Amino acid sequence: MTSRGSKATARTSSEARAVARTQTLIKGENGIGTVRRTTLPGGLRIVTETLPSVRSATFGIWAHVGSRDETPALNGATHYLEHLLFKGTATRSALDISAAIDAVGGEMNAFTAKEYTCYYARVLDTDLPLAIDVVCDMLTGSVIREEDVDVERGAILEEIAMTEDDPGDCVHDLFAHTMFGDNPLGRPVLGTVDTVNALTAVRIRRFYKKHYDPTHLVVACAGNVDHDKVVRRVRAAFEKAGALKDPGAQPIAPRGGRRALRTAGRVELLGRKTEQAHIVLGMPGLARTDERRWALGVLNTALGGGMSSRLFQEVREKRGLAYSVYSYTSGFADCGLFGVYAGCRPSQVHDVLKICRDELDRVAEHGLPDDEIERAIGQLRGSTVLGLEDTGALMNRIGKSELCWGEQMSVDDMLSRIASVTPDDVRSVARDILGRRPSLSVIGPLKDKQAARLHEAVA
Repeated sequence: MTSRGSKATARTSSEARAVARTQTLIKGENGIGTVRRTTLPGGLRIVTETLPSVRSATFGIWAHVGSRDETPALNGATHYLEHLLFKGTATRSALDISAAIDAVGGEMNAFTAKEYTCYYARVLDTDLPLAIDVVCDMLTGSVIREEDVDVERGAILEEIAMTEDDPGDCVHDLFAHTMFGDNPLGRPVLGTVDTVNALTAVRIRRFYKKHYDPTHLVVACAGNVDHDKVVRRVRAAFEKAGALKDPGAQPIAPRGGRRALRTAGRVELLGRKTEQAHIVLGMPGLARTDERRWALGVLNTALGGGMSSRLFQEVREKRGLAYSVYSYTSGFADCGLFGVYAGCRPSQVHDVLKICRDELDRVAEHGLPDDEIERAIGQLRGSTVLGLEDTGALMNRIGKSELCWGEQMSVDDMLSRIASVTPDDVRSVARDILGRRPSLSVIGPLKDKQAARLHEAVA
């Protein structure tokens, strides 16, 4: 009986291995730039991009969890957990984790966003097996001890304080709240002092078990790597941890749904004794899956994406009213934001706001001339390529693409999509986005009369 049971178990294991599915998603020339995906039994996806000409590799694991997955009481839990996964596993202490990567001259870090979290290590190609072993151990074997939760609480509270001391950063959190209100997308990724102080080891462990299942994870690796070897090492690490328990489990689908933003024309002012006033004027943008995002990218570049952009020229070059002024877009699964940021002297706030609002209204009504659109397309194409010239950027691209879109797009395809944007496309998206009534967030030492006039900018 025991012998037959052992053989049956072996067959089951063999059958589970047989259903691992591997696909070539992007076929590069002579193997360069080839992107492949393997989905393991248990729902874990592994994507790699091969670049044999480099001597480095970046290995990362993306988790399908961000601050928008938190309840109000759990605000900050995702970021807290990001810290705690560096604090030790059943086989490694926090020092062991950092020392292992430091000893080979590698870099290791993580980041938390509103819809995902990523842990990664960049090392020499010969040290990739070490990076895989360490990062996989962190993701599958974190012990989340109560004493570590207590110690790390202090570090996170200091990080919150550091962010609040930087109004140029903090104003973007304020703008998210202005646009989304008290729902997950409107709350800070770091959490608040009150929510962080209230989080316990038990609640964080429960959050970890729920969101770090293999079906919620994407492994991404880029550089001088061999896909099959990466798959074997990742699989061995996850099986050793007992993480691939359900051979029939399927990867979680990209986020969907639809979320309405708050009513336009909102103004939020946070009084601070700062030398500058920090402003974000903006409106709803596009979801990251919206096909018009390519045209919006061109529009954003022309408006505030560089030194030749309209806002930079009008606010800084011609009038010297601000040192930093730019526009930006943020795309989520079901909605997005478009914003214009400027930092200026408090006495210049209304002048800067008027110039920015006038430019947005002018472009919404009349569009951009063809030469500005052409220049923006060229700038966006160039910055796209230049931004992908290291293995860390490549890992980010394929990992985020797999997690957020469930598909991969080659760089040539991206460049083609940008180049195919027409002036009419840009003018149409400008009418749709910039023609909406904006909202406004401000941090600075504005006096009562100045504060009372802020509503003029969103009227």
